[in-house]
Amino acid sequence: MDLIWQGFAGAFRLLVERDPAILRIAALSLAVSGLATALAALVGVPLGVLLALRPFRGRAFLSSLVNTGMGLPPVVVGLGVSILLWRSGPLGPLALIYTPVAMVMAQFIVAMPLAAGLTRSALALLNIEIAEALRADGASEWRVGWEIVGAARPQVLVAVAAAFGRAISEVGASLMVGGNIAGSTRILTTAVTLEVQRGEFARAIALGILLLGLAFLVNAALASGARAGVGD
Repeated sequence: MDLIWQGFAGAFRLLVERDPAILRIAALSLAVSGLATALAALVGVPLGVLLALRPFRGRAFLSSLVNTGMGLPPVVVGLGVSILLWRSGPLGPLALIYTPVAMVMAQFIVAMPLAAGLTRSALALLNIEIAEALRADGASEWRVGWEIVGAARPQVLVAVAAAFGRAISEVGASLMVGGNIAGSTRILTTAVTLEVQRGEFARAIALGILLLGLAFLVNAALASGARAGVGD
């Protein structure tokens, strides 16, 4: 019990004193996961709309890929991105391995299928006659998708929130492609792992509190948008 109390006491002291190293790690983590989530939403939401509203050849196969991606092990993503970005890999000349860009790529890959799959599920619950009525009025497919997403905005925001949660909590792929380099690629999840290995539980708890806090704030903001959508 002494270890627990000492750990929490030390963690709150670090947070109250606004430890510069911890704040830098939190800022980088938010930037990486925020960008990965934005990209996941930009790709995943339209993909979910396509899968929900429009039959096409290969739709079942693509839907299966999305379902598989929703449970894709992060270490497999890390392996794939590492091979692509390794010095002798296809994208090696870009020198992106062990950079924040590589971490954004990895988090995007683990988060995007979640955004797509949950968006598809949300739109599938809507009355299909809405889309048919829009098409009958001469709306383009882009317009139909936009209106349908607007009608299901609360559920789509939940999909984006889930994608952010997957991205910011990811550790395996980020560690593999980022290297957990101090001042460069060390984010909250990889930092927690390192501090626990060092036995620095106070610092690990402080980082964990920040991780939970960021996840809560972003999800609260998205939930607020979802409630506003219901009110509209």
